[in-house]
Amino acid sequence: MTNQVAASRQPLETASICIPGGELTIVVDPADGAVIASGFTSLAALLELLTDTDVGRGQRKVAASAAITPVLQACRSYARGDLAALDAVPVRQTGGPFIERARAELRGIPAGQTDSYAGLATRAGRPAAVRAAGQACATNKVAPFVPCHRILRSDGSLGGYAYGLPVKRALLIHEGVELPD
Repeated sequence: MTNQVAASRQPLETASICIPGGELTIVVDPADGAVIASGFTSLAALLELLTDTDVGRGQRKVAASAAITPVLQACRSYARGDLAALDAVPVRQTGGPFIERARAELRGIPAGQTDSYAGLATRAGRPAAVRAAGQACATNKVAPFVPCHRILRSDGSLGGYAYGLPVKRALLIHEGVELPD
């Protein structure tokens, strides 16, 4: 049995932690330690987002685990004010070339700063692909590690967020972004 086959049989590791915005549920693949799903929702809802490409062929079990302690420590640091703490957490999610580039660019937006969907499309190399930039945010499976909450509409309004505008607002305020009332 190869290490890859053995790794694919390991249960996915999960934990939840409260950070600004609410209770964050996290799923980590023990094969590489990458966050493959996270969000302000239930574990069941996150698992629904995952495909065989995300977790490997065949159904994988899920287990609460202390092994994701480095990810939890990064979350605690973020909550205490180290706003760059989530940047170093490894993540993995699939998508086409533009979607992957846009998500990489999202990770390059520092905490405390925001951009627009048009700005994200430009950063990702396709200025006319504003809707595709929106799709990169809408299909992000690893919020807030890939900080799609930092994307606003061109008029400066919040726009949408998969976990609701109160969560988006709380994250942005925690990061020092001044928002209109």
